[in-house]
Amino acid sequence: GPTASGKSNFAVKVAKKINGEIINADSMQVYKELDILTARPQKKNCSLIPHHLYGFHSVKKKFSTGKWLKLAKQKIKDIKNKKKIPIFVGGTGLYFKALTEGLVKIPNIPIKFRSNVRTLQKKIGQKKFYQKLVNLDPSSKRTINSSDIQRSIRAYEVKAYTKKSLNEWFKETKSEYKKKDFYKIYFDIPRIELIKNINERTKKMLNKGAILEVKKFLRLSVGNDHSARKAIGVSEIGDFLEEKYDLNETFQKISIK
Repeated sequence: GPTASGKSNFAVKVAKKINGEIINADSMQVYKELDILTARPQKKNCSLIPHHLYGFHSVKKKFSTGKWLKLAKQKIKDIKNKKKIPIFVGGTGLYFKALTEGLVKIPNIPIKFRSNVRTLQKKIGQKKFYQKLVNLDPSSKRTINSSDIQRSIRAYEVKAYTKKSLNEWFKETKSEYKKKDFYKIYFDIPRIELIKNINERTKKMLNKGAILEVKKFLRLSVGNDHSARKAIGVSEIGDFLEEKYDLNETFQKISIK
């Protein structure tokens, strides 16, 4: 479900009833340095029910869906060995997709090769590049919009380098789990209520020390391409620290985002 919809607290209630342990499925809550901004589960909840894969990875190092999946699978085994039920909580769709459908195992494509593809796209423009992609991989026409630059580039480099289309790689991808292994719950609360929750959460974040947390984060000089930079509040509070906006404007920008 969406942010501030009450997933974490609900998971604790469920875990108590069904003898479960909680595993994080939120890509931002894995980072040590982003506790307040990511609304990591409170210590009192963690003392009631074991929580796993929260705040264990440094923003100084990149983290991938593949790494998360490997760790998550081990946690499933550990929890089931204790005769307990693993409960995944979070809002990162790609994590859930990797767990339930498997992760595409496309070989690493050399940086130089990828760079050459990007140079080609810029040189000839998206319209001609898309046509080249369709000529190279006709199946891409069904799944990729002609204006989608990123996906076009990815599809082209995969087909050109591996000789197999993205669609073929996806077809070969399977999860080691079955559909019946999962029981899925999605939080779909009224928008008015969600906005109210987000506003309250933003106030708490700012009162608990989110500004200081972002200050410390920015001192680490984390690269702009790092996923941790996308955490809600990082860029907004960063702008506040540079005096681009006042605190009220910062609050509004975080809440709207």
